[in-house]
Amino acid sequence: ASDLNPVAVLINKAMIEIPPKWAGQPPVSEQHTLDHWPGATGLAADVRHYGKWMRTEAYKRIGHLYPKAKLSAGVEATVIAWLWARTVVCPNPACRAEMPLVSSFWLSKKKNRRAWIEPEVDRGLDPPQIRFTIGGDTEGRRHPGTAPDPPKVARGAKFRCLACGNVAPDAHIRGESMAGRMGAQLLAIIAEGDRRRIYLAPTREQERVALDAKPQWKPDNDLIGKCRDQLPLYGMDTFDKLFTSRQLVALTTFSDLVGEARQRVIADAQMAGFDAVSAQEYADAVATYLAFAVDKLVDRQSTICLWDVGKVIVSHTFARQAIPMTWDFAEGNPFSASTGNFLSALNWIEKVLGVLPARPAGQVNQKDAASLEHANRIIISTDPPYYDNICYADLSDFFYVWLRRSLGHIYPELFATLLVPKSEELVATPYRFDGDKEKAQEFFEDGLFRAFARMREVAHPNYPLTIYYAYKQRESTQDGKTSTGWETMLEGLIQTGYQITGTWPMRTELGNRLVAGGKNALASSIVLVCRPRPADAPRTGRRRFLRALRTELPAALHLLQQGHIAPVDMNQAVIGPGMAIYSRYRQILEADGTSMPVRTALAFINQVVDEYLADQDSEYDADTRWALAWFEQHAFNEGVYGDAETLATAKNISVQGLVEAGILHSGGGKVRLVRRDELDLEWDPATDKRLTAWEVCQQMIYAVGHRGEPVAGEMLRTGGVAAVAAQSLAYRLYAISEKNGWAEEAFWYNVLITSWLELSKLSMVPLQEQGQFV
Repeated sequence: ASDLNPVAVLINKAMIEIPPKWAGQPPVSEQHTLDHWPGATGLAADVRHYGKWMRTEAYKRIGHLYPKAKLSAGVEATVIAWLWARTVVCPNPACRAEMPLVSSFWLSKKKNRRAWIEPEVDRGLDPPQIRFTIGGDTEGRRHPGTAPDPPKVARGAKFRCLACGNVAPDAHIRGESMAGRMGAQLLAIIAEGDRRRIYLAPTREQERVALDAKPQWKPDNDLIGKCRDQLPLYGMDTFDKLFTSRQLVALTTFSDLVGEARQRVIADAQMAGFDAVSAQEYADAVATYLAFAVDKLVDRQSTICLWDVGKVIVSHTFARQAIPMTWDFAEGNPFSASTGNFLSALNWIEKVLGVLPARPAGQVNQKDAASLEHANRIIISTDPPYYDNICYADLSDFFYVWLRRSLGHIYPELFATLLVPKSEELVATPYRFDGDKEKAQEFFEDGLFRAFARMREVAHPNYPLTIYYAYKQRESTQDGKTSTGWETMLEGLIQTGYQITGTWPMRTELGNRLVAGGKNALASSIVLVCRPRPADAPRTGRRRFLRALRTELPAALHLLQQGHIAPVDMNQAVIGPGMAIYSRYRQILEADGTSMPVRTALAFINQVVDEYLADQDSEYDADTRWALAWFEQHAFNEGVYGDAETLATAKNISVQGLVEAGILHSGGGKVRLVRRDELDLEWDPATDKRLTAWEVCQQMIYAVGHRGEPVAGEMLRTGGVAAVAAQSLAYRLYAISEKNGWAEEAFWYNVLITSWLELSKLSMVPLQEQGQFV
C-alpha cells in the first residue's frame, strides 16, 4: 500500500494480509461440528463470538446509563435513540430562557406514521421553561396536524427564542458556545415498538441519567483541517467535544473491551492447540476486526449524527467529507436492536470478513509511491489522491484516536503518533502551506508527477496500470465544464508517458447512498487502463482531434448508456474514451503551434457529450420533443399559452393534443407540464392511445420513488418503444437539470437510471406473478 495513512494501511492489512494467514482455520471460541471452514469464515465466527461477549460485558458495566422507556400502558420499551438540541441562554434580558437550537421538529415523515415534536412554553416560571410533547402518530394513536416551524430562522447560527420570540444572532450563539455555556436539552425519545417506532416525550429521569454520565477518558486531541469545518466557531475544537458524556463512556468501554477480548482469544486458542506465539497472533487478528466494529459504532455515536425523518434512523457522522456543525442530534443506543447499535456494526465487519478471498498470502507495507523500490517489476492498481477534495489524513483522525486506544499496543509502529501524520499526504490543501494556494498546488502536482514517473519505471511491461478515480467535474469555464482534479491527474499521466487504452466504470457505492437526502452523489468509480505511449506516437492538430472525438465518442457513450451508467457519473465515465483519443498522440497542436492542454481537451469532451445527448432528441415522439424544449425553459413552472402554441405548431402538434396526452395543464392563458405528484395512477401504457416517452419516464420515476420498483418494471414491460426511449430521455433530462442547477429534479432522473437494471429484470416477470398488489 503506497499510503502513509496508518488507518488505510490497517484496513489493507485486514483485507489482504490477515485473512490468508488463517484461511481454513476453524473458530477457537466454541464447539463446532463443521469439517470445512472456507476462507476466513472461521475467523469471522470468532469475531462474532467475542464481539457478542463484548456487548454483553459492556451492558453489565454501563447498561444502567441506557434505561428503558416507560410507555403509557405501564410496560417498558428499549430506547432506540434520544433526540437532543443544543441550547444557549436567550440574549433578551427580560427572558433569559434556555433556548433550544432546533432545526426541525419532525420525527417521522413516513406515510401514515407522521410524528413531530410540539414545544410548550411555561411562562409562569422565571426564567420561562420550554418543554416538549409528541404530536402525530405516537403509541399507535394518531393526531391530525403537522410539525410546527422550527426556531432556526436562517442559515448559520440564527435562532428564534421559543419563549419571547426574539432572534438570537450568530454572534451571541458563538460567544456563548466559545465560553463553554452551550448546553443540551432532551427533545424526544424514540423506542422500539412492534415493527414500528414509538415516539415519546422526554422525561427528567431520562435526561438526568444521560447528563450524569462521567467519562474516565477523553480523546482531547485538536481537530485539524477538514475535521474542523465550522466546529471551532462554537467551542468544539477537540474530538471529545463531538460526543456526549454518555457516548464517551460507552465508546471508551467498548474500546477497552477489545483488549480484554484479546486475552480471552489467547486463552481459548491455546486450549485449541495453538502454541503461545500463534495464539497471540490469532488474538491480534480478532482484536483488529473487533476494533473496526467499535470504530463503525463511533461513526453513529457522535453529536454530529442527525435523525433521518424519512428512513427514521440515526444517520452517521460523515454524511460528507467533513464534520459539519449540527444543532439538534440523535444519540443512538448501542444496546438496542435497531439503528446505530453495536451488534449491527459487528455484523458488517463479520459479513465482509466472511466473503474475503483469503488468498493468496499477502503483505502490506507503508511506502512512498514517489520513491518506490522493488526488486521485480510489479503490477500496479491505485486510487490516487483527489487534489484538494478529500483530506483523508484529517478525516482519519476521527477514527484514529479510538483505534489507537484499542490497538496501539498491537501495532505500535502504526500508532506511534497522537494523530495521523499529515505533512507527506499528497493533497493540495492550502492550510498546510500557510494558506498559499500556489504552494499547495505545486506540492501536489510535483508529488503526483514523481509518483507516476516512478510507477512507470517499476511497473511490469506486460500488464497495464489501472487507476480508480471518482471525482465529480465541478468547475465551469468559458470553454465548458472541467475539473482541476481530473486535469492534474491526467496531466501527470500523460506527461510521464502514459496513454489511456480503456475505461471501466464500476459501481462502487452503496445503493442507499444514491437516494440519501436527494444528493446527486457519484455512484461509480472510473477505472482508467493505462499503458506506456509508444515512442513513435504521432502528432496531430486540433481539427483532426475534434473530428476523432465526434466520430468515436458517440459509440462509447452509447455503450455507457446501455450499461446503465448513472447520469451523475456520465461526464466522469466518458473522460476515459475521450482521453484515450487525446493521449494516443504525442502532441496535439493548436492553430498557433502551442500544445493543447488537458483542460481544453476535457472541455471538448464534455461538449461532444452535450451534442450527443441533444442529437437524440430527434428519436423521440413529437409530444416528447415539445415537452423537452418546454422543460428546458420552464421546468414544471407556468408559461404563456402563446409561447406554448408557437412551439407546438413548429412541431406539427397542438396544445390541446398535449393536454389530451396527459402531459400538460392549460388554463387562464397559462400552461405547465403535469407534475409527477399529479399523474394519473390508473394510467396504463398498454391502453394509452397517445403514448409518449415523456409520460412513461415521469410515471416510472414516480413509481420508483413512491409505488415500488415492481410497478415501474411493469411499465417498462408494457410501454413498448416509448418505455425504451425513456432511458435515454432520463439522461437528457438529467443533463438539462444539472445545467440549470435544478438539483432535486436531476436527482430523480439519476435514480431512474441507477434503478434501470433492476427494472429490466422485473419487466421480464408480469406484475401479478411478483405477488404485488397495487
